[in-house]
Amino acid sequence: MAKKNDKVVSKATIHDFDVIIEPVITEKTMSLMQEQNKVTVKVSKKANRADVKKAFEAVFGVKALNVNIINVPSKETTRGGRYKGTISGFKKAIVTIADGEALDLFKE
Repeated sequence: MAKKNDKVVSKATIHDFDVIIEPVITEKTMSLMQEQNKVTVKVSKKANRADVKKAFEAVFGVKALNVNIINVPSKETTRGGRYKGTISGFKKAIVTIADGEALDLFKE
């Protein structure tokens, strides 16, 4: 019989691994992770909040309290001053993790 404090975590499926692409590593995201217990990841263009929350809980085994999704637009850039290029846009999610739980993105 399940106890009150036991976590019920579903098994991660192939779809869950397709939703979460990679973590976003910047100074700002590292400070968010340390101070406010928020993790920033790139997600699939077709993913919504419910998909990201379900995938995050299944893959990492932590309780996600809130999910904010931002579409980062593509940017034009110059390559060496003469050539123009673009930096592709992506969709990112900022996931708030429950207090007392931690996530280690840099396992060796």
